[in-house]
Amino acid sequence: MKEYLKRAWVEIDLNKLENNINKLRKHLYKNTELMPIVKANAYGHGDIKICSKLSELGIKYYGVSSIDEAIEIRRHIKHGDIIILGYTPPEYAEELYQYNIIQGVVSYEHALCLSEMAKNSLRCHIKIDSGMGRVGLKNKNSCECADEITKIIQLENLNIEGIYTHYASADSDNKDDIAYTRSQTEYILAVYDKLKHRNIDIKHLHFMNSAGFSYHTHPRSTLARVGINLYGLASNYEIGVPFEIESILEFKTVVSQVKTIYKGDCVSYGRTFTAERDMKIAALTVGYADGYSRFLSSKGEVLAHGVRCKVIGRVCMDQLMIDVSNVPDIKMGDTVTLIGREGNEVITADYLASLYGTIGYEVVCGISHRVPRIYI
Repeated sequence: MKEYLKRAWVEIDLNKLENNINKLRKHLYKNTELMPIVKANAYGHGDIKICSKLSELGIKYYGVSSIDEAIEIRRHIKHGDIIILGYTPPEYAEELYQYNIIQGVVSYEHALCLSEMAKNSLRCHIKIDSGMGRVGLKNKNSCECADEITKIIQLENLNIEGIYTHYASADSDNKDDIAYTRSQTEYILAVYDKLKHRNIDIKHLHFMNSAGFSYHTHPRSTLARVGINLYGLASNYEIGVPFEIESILEFKTVVSQVKTIYKGDCVSYGRTFTAERDMKIAALTVGYADGYSRFLSSKGEVLAHGVRCKVIGRVCMDQLMIDVSNVPDIKMGDTVTLIGREGNEVITADYLASLYGTIGYEVVCGISHRVPRIYI
């Protein structure tokens, strides 16, 4: 039995992950700890292997989006705090306690229901909507927000260990966006200080996502919720990041056939590509069901023997075609790189994202579960 089907696969370099962690730690204030965000299968990188490596590196906090993610990680990571940053239905109160998971409380109503359903004290952080417009306590001012948090703290069976918020536009260098981010920071700091003035001590105050950590780092945030930077991508690829990180993921496939097509021949569904000359093409064993987006049809580039080759025609569910006219020795079974480096050439998830108007997050998260992850 072969270790994995060499059709389409992802290689994850755990040494590069360690290097990224070391670089990120140098950017921390002394009172701030890293909380890697490992939701969505660690952004497509494989949450169990990633979390196991993070645990070896001394990470104490892990951020997820759902109780299913939290429980799966807890089964493998016995020590450290796992925080669900989004909503969990109150009927799962017992599971939250059983697996020692910290729940994000998104409203007083949510808190009240959790309190009523809980048989034991639940560990919680309270989410504040300081300008993102998603879930979280929404009040006219910081004083009213502090009042609502005080009401939540008085509920039974809830142990409030933190408050947090999420930036809306911290990855922008626009002057108005910078001011907006600053106002979000000032709001949650004011809430925390008002609670402190009422002799309410809360252990954690956190508001830095990857973008906040990159461009708006702040000494009062006790946790840095670093997601995309952990995996070597920028929050905003147009402005980069102020520290050296590198992608830990490479996405690869193989050639299934090489052949010559002739002037006037069409390629793939819809006949969107017609050869203007005789040319050599290669079929690859990867498609949109694997996470190589159909939006990359006749736009994407891949690396074959270190040569950049254009995707031609529409990306199919399980296959795509490339122009290999400038790759003399390519043959069936050869490896082709979709994301990663070959020689002096590199194709990044951010580059692919720029071709069809999305972000690198979506590209790596979109690599499907049928693509095996191979850890180096």
